[in-house]
Amino acid sequence: MNPVDLRLYGIVDPTRTRGRDLVPLTLAAVAGGCTLIQYRDKHADTRAFVEQARAIKAGLEGTRVPLLVNDRVDVALAAGADGVHLGQEDMHPADARRLLGPEAIIGITVKTPAQADGLYRMPADYACIGGVFATESKLNPEPPIGLDGFSRIAFRARLAGGNIPVGAIAGIDHTNAASVIAMGADGIAVISAIFAAENVEAAARHLRTTIDGTLAARGAA
Repeated sequence: MNPVDLRLYGIVDPTRTRGRDLVPLTLAAVAGGCTLIQYRDKHADTRAFVEQARAIKAGLEGTRVPLLVNDRVDVALAAGADGVHLGQEDMHPADARRLLGPEAIIGITVKTPAQADGLYRMPADYACIGGVFATESKLNPEPPIGLDGFSRIAFRARLAGGNIPVGAIAGIDHTNAASVIAMGADGIAVISAIFAAENVEAAARHLRTTIDGTLAARGAA
């Protein structure tokens, strides 16, 4: 298992950046405290996807913050990204591991207790659980699981996954980040609350301060 700092997981998606350049926005998010970055684009063609991923990766050089690519193992491999985040319908993590190698970070989305139980056979480095709250960033046919649902699934994910770190995703912002961390999340995955903000660095810093303070209060810092 590769170590992953999930505290503030920024997901940069061009549909949630108000038309701004992704590279400076990503660097602003890192300056504000993001510990992990994912590039997600559901609409770009493959060549454009690779080129943008390479640009973000180059921008992150020297920051020590890894770049993951959403869904697309081929794009992650071509762009030299640090890993990939996979949904339940994407390539199996075992196949992704064979292609990307032992040092790549592989994350997986977990939505149900049964999916959490299945982590015992997945070479995943972390799990993101959700959607915790309602969100406009992604169409989720299932209702939000809420804080109690997150806590139950996170317990099973850690048990099955060998105590891998677990993050929370969907609808998380400065109004509810502390409650998610208090319920046991190792971190939060955020899109709009950072990248749609007028001041991306300040938005990230506000969230990071909340996260670190709540982790310390929980005794998990």
